[in-house]
Amino acid sequence: MGQVSSSSSSPPAGDSCSTSTIVTETVTGSHVLRIDGYSGTKGHGVGNGIRSGVFSIGGHNWCDLRIVKDIRPVTATVDSLTVPPSDLHQHLGDLLASQVGADVTFQVGDEQLRAHRYVLAARSIVFMAELFGPMKEGVTTPVRIDDMEARVFKTMLHFIYTDRLPKMDEGDEILMAQHLLVAADRFCLDRLKLICEDILRGSIAIDIAATTLVLAEQHGYEGLKRACFKFIKSPGNLKAVMASDGFQHVPLLLRSFSWWLPADQAHL
Repeated sequence: MGQVSSSSSSPPAGDSCSTSTIVTETVTGSHVLRIDGYSGTKGHGVGNGIRSGVFSIGGHNWCDLRIVKDIRPVTATVDSLTVPPSDLHQHLGDLLASQVGADVTFQVGDEQLRAHRYVLAARSIVFMAELFGPMKEGVTTPVRIDDMEARVFKTMLHFIYTDRLPKMDEGDEILMAQHLLVAADRFCLDRLKLICEDILRGSIAIDIAATTLVLAEQHGYEGLKRACFKFIKSPGNLKAVMASDGFQHVPLLLRSFSWWLPADQAHL
């Protein structure tokens, strides 16, 4: 009698595997709810539902339905950071005060003041031309600044580095604004021009009206000039301004703008 050999499909010894199957069955159904006399149900109020009769789907009875209106991910909130205001002006001001890396010297009166030519050139087209143009000064040659006080030049440097004026007493602020108005025009610092003009327009008084008017005329500050004439136009103010020290330069200006004056004083 012959022998019958058989083979097994089971995995080799030491290996194992398993399988499973999930069969899903979907049951659908519908229920029609008819409301006779719908207008009579409005008295229930908002949020008060009306129950339908019990209905059966998939072998289960149903009294309540919940509808998912929207599915969306919920973004986790992260506390925002408070970014401090820029302190670039402080760092540049410290750089000017420390003199670290200063590579240009200015001779202003009896004082020598040092600064950084790249900062100056970035802020003023006049400094750009003087320090880097064809007529640039030598690295070791002090640049002379004539017709300007050292304290005015220092204040202008402070503005160039920090974009703001240092704190000053009210009396000093007005006088400094007059000097800086000239300096700003000389070095094409437009923002400094506007700041000084705004200070002077809000500070016109008997003792400075004449000198402020002369500055406004010489440097073409039309808004400041109109503000001065408006102040001087008052008969009481005109007499007081005429008695001030700076009035000797004003009469020619008043003749040019006689239409600003009262009729009985337009002959000045």
